[in-house]
Amino acid sequence: MAPGNALTPPLIAVCPPGNVVRRYGFQLPAHAESVARARQLTRDRLAQWDTDEETRDTAVLIVSELVTNAIVHAAGDRVVCEIREGEGRLRIAVEDQGYGPTGPQLHDAAQDETEGEGGRGLFLVDSMCSGWGAHDTSGYGPGRVVWAELPHGHGTEQPC
Repeated sequence: MAPGNALTPPLIAVCPPGNVVRRYGFQLPAHAESVARARQLTRDRLAQWDTDEETRDTAVLIVSELVTNAIVHAAGDRVVCEIREGEGRLRIAVEDQGYGPTGPQLHDAAQDETEGEGGRGLFLVDSMCSGWGAHDTSGYGPGRVVWAELPHGHGTEQPC
């Protein structure tokens, strides 16, 4: 007999085979030290999900860039990160508590060379991901969510 009862339906009925979606989220203080913690939490979870090493390394880099941008460019005391895996994609979303009038933008590479190391993060995200974007958190407070997606493969499929 499949697990579940009238109050708890079997997972198979909720999540049909081949449609596995995994989600993991965490919240960290908006401090520079949190970037390393975000990388470690991401690496650990993707390893637990048996995500291939190349995708895991890329995702860790993307999380690092997005969390750094949220801490440096947004007013707030926390950042929230969510990783979602399913349908051959890995989606990373980072939410901050405040935003400037324009949101995230790609900078002019020539200008960045004269201004130092900053400003290259979104170029990196853009070059490594199949897509990225941002939207306001309208409806439940100030802030912005910046997301990025990358295609991926992983080891053995696990049930929902």
